[in-house]
Amino acid sequence: MSLEELIPTNHLKSHLYAILIRTALVISTLLVALTIPFFGLVMALIGSLLTMLVTLILPCACFLSILREKVTRFQGSVCILIIAVGVVSSAFGTYSALSQIIENLG
Repeated sequence: MSLEELIPTNHLKSHLYAILIRTALVISTLLVALTIPFFGLVMALIGSLLTMLVTLILPCACFLSILREKVTRFQGSVCILIIAVGVVSSAFGTYSALSQIIENLG
C-alpha cells in the first residue's frame, strides 16, 4: 500500500501500476519460497515466536504496565493467565518448528 500511495492519482494508470506492483510482490514472494529450503518451516518458526508475542503477551503486558494501580485483581489474574497461555503456546510452537527443521536437515 505504501508503494501504491507513491503513484500519481491518474485513475487508469494508478490502477495499472497497483496491479503491476502487487503482481511483482507475489512473484518475488514465490521466488523466495521456491529458492529457500524449508521456507514454510522457517515461517512457522517466526510465526510461533512473533504471533504469540504480538497477539497475546505484549497487549496484556502493556495493559498491566500502563494501568498499574488501576487494575483490579481479576483483570490482573486474567492478564497473567493470558500471558502464560501465550508463553506456553509460543514454546510449543517454537519447539515443534525447530524439531521439524532439525528432522529435515538430518
